[in-house]
Amino acid sequence: MSVAPNGDLSMSKRLRYQVAVSLDGFIAGPNGEYDWIVMDPAIDFGALFKEFDTAVMGRKTYDVMAATGEKVSLPGLDAIVFSRTLSAGPREGVRIVNDDPANVVRELKKGSGRDIWLFGGGQLFRTLLDAGLVDTVELGVMPVLLGEGIPVLPPGAPVELVLRDEKRLAKSGIVMLAYSVAGSSAPAPEIRYVRVGRPAKKRPRKKSAGKVRRKKTR
Repeated sequence: MSVAPNGDLSMSKRLRYQVAVSLDGFIAGPNGEYDWIVMDPAIDFGALFKEFDTAVMGRKTYDVMAATGEKVSLPGLDAIVFSRTLSAGPREGVRIVNDDPANVVRELKKGSGRDIWLFGGGQLFRTLLDAGLVDTVELGVMPVLLGEGIPVLPPGAPVELVLRDEKRLAKSGIVMLAYSVAGSSAPAPEIRYVRVGRPAKKRPRKKSAGKVRRKKTR
């Protein structure tokens, strides 16, 4: 267990809402589409995945992933799907859970290991945020306006965020933002999974041989 600045014991694992979002605040299209998400080679997804050992998601997010026909797989992560309609138990690549998400996540945060990825969706985010369990909000803001879709957060009580880090990806126009939830004893980490090159230094101009300044004579 870690100790917060005020001396209180804090949970050792952070719950981090880490998602891509359109510029107008949607995490998916009206039918769950996510083909609008822009890719950028500067994002090291391997490094990102290594920051977590568990992922939690809602049933709708799982359904969208499963609808592609491919195996739902989050490499190296214990993937948990919260559902009140699907039968509890293991499925290919995930584990279905019917229990209260807040109780499950509360117990997960007490364990040791890496952080917990709140993979989606917005309703699960609202539930866990209202329960005081979300530590960070980390957004990859895409240069896209969807006009409609699934919001990053359904209506509810306001929550204050504190900016911890930001990265701007010039090639794609993506802006990465990492916020800590105000009051959380576990601040957001720095964005280390994005490789942003340093701007090239300008070389001093060489004076042309034909343009030599003459000293003024009195």
